[in-house]
Amino acid sequence: MSTQIEKAELLRSLHVPGDPLILTNVWDAISATTVARAPGVRALASASHSISNARGYEDGEGMPVDEALDSIRRIVAAVDLPVTADFEKGYADDPEGVRANVIRLIETGAVGINIEDSVGAEKAPTFPIEAAAARVAAARAAAEETGIPIVINARVDTLAGGGEWDDAVARANAYLDAGADVIFFLGLSDEAKVERALAEVHGKISVIGHPGAVPLKRLAELGVSRVSFGPFALGAALANLQRTAATVTAHGDYPDDLGFEFGL
Repeated sequence: MSTQIEKAELLRSLHVPGDPLILTNVWDAISATTVARAPGVRALASASHSISNARGYEDGEGMPVDEALDSIRRIVAAVDLPVTADFEKGYADDPEGVRANVIRLIETGAVGINIEDSVGAEKAPTFPIEAAAARVAAARAAAEETGIPIVINARVDTLAGGGEWDDAVARANAYLDAGADVIFFLGLSDEAKVERALAEVHGKISVIGHPGAVPLKRLAELGVSRVSFGPFALGAALANLQRTAATVTAHGDYPDDLGFEFGL
């Protein structure tokens, strides 16, 4: 088993333009161990939306921070791979609160963090750019204070919230200047936008994958460094569960997936 510092350095090294890190998001210990055993998986990412819903809360920091940290701690403890955590907007209203909570997150063993710049669950409006950059800087300060060089994936919600392109790019570059390692750029809905983001953002780009998005192979060719799936991974699991329930309720054949071997 690697040390936490080694895991953080490994996670950072896996962000390679043209050979993106693929992260199938997980939400608890059993989903973590299941994904970790899949061939080729090199790191894991939690999904705040999925964790919240699994615990009976709405997304958008509807879940208390203590429960969020407990979920991440259980995921980290279940696997030996590096784990990066979706930490919403830091579960705090100010940079100092973000710093304190990120220190608590690092104490779970996580080696990466997603931090978003939207004020609410609807992904708009965003924090003023200076305030959002200060929150990223607070996360970096927490990493420096603990000595764990976490990978900060700073999310830009501007386009997803109906905002302007220039504002999104300005935010991305401000977050990189504040200490982010990667920019999680939402709203890159076609190849042209992906190409433009890669040209105008002064750092690595992370995107979300889902049906209808730019295909994974093409994202790699364009030079994206990371692709994750957020709550869509939980959706895939639940869709299969619902299909199984419908089949057996109708007295159909036992689905082969009922024989899937799993465990912690």
